[in-house]
Amino acid sequence: MVTTLYRPVGLYELRAIMRVGWLAFPPRLPEQPIFYPVLNREYATEIATQWNLDDPNSGFSGFVTRFAVAAAEAARHPRKVVGAARHEELWVPAAEQRALEAAMIGPIEVEEAWIGARFASVLPTWSGSVGRVEALDELLAQIARGPVIGGPATMG
Repeated sequence: MVTTLYRPVGLYELRAIMRVGWLAFPPRLPEQPIFYPVLNREYATEIATQWNLDDPNSGFSGFVTRFAVAAAEAARHPRKVVGAARHEELWVPAAEQRALEAAMIGPIEVEEAWIGARFASVLPTWSGSVGRVEALDELLAQIARGPVIGGPATMG
């Protein structure tokens, strides 16, 4: 059995995921004791579009990632509803994040990409328009080539 999870990430976290071959998320920072993938795409899209696009720490962009894990591993962690019924997260202690990733079936995939109005300040060569990214392959290739200006020091 498999559980599908989603995780909204910003530009710098996405770049870190790319650097490890789409097989892991960056480790949590000391002030982040919980790794919390979400249980539905709708909630992940909400975070990516309503929080990340105006956030400089997200590179003014939001990406919805999807990954599958063994259901038995996912079941070891509590599910928490943190708002409306659709706001359901899997709460994984940071110390157990690597065990969850070891139970992944296949790579992390990008389902959606969104860019905010100030995105050009961090990836000046991207010529996409503000909003949902239609040319996802092109954007991911550009991110992989770099440079990405700024970003949290722990990501790079």
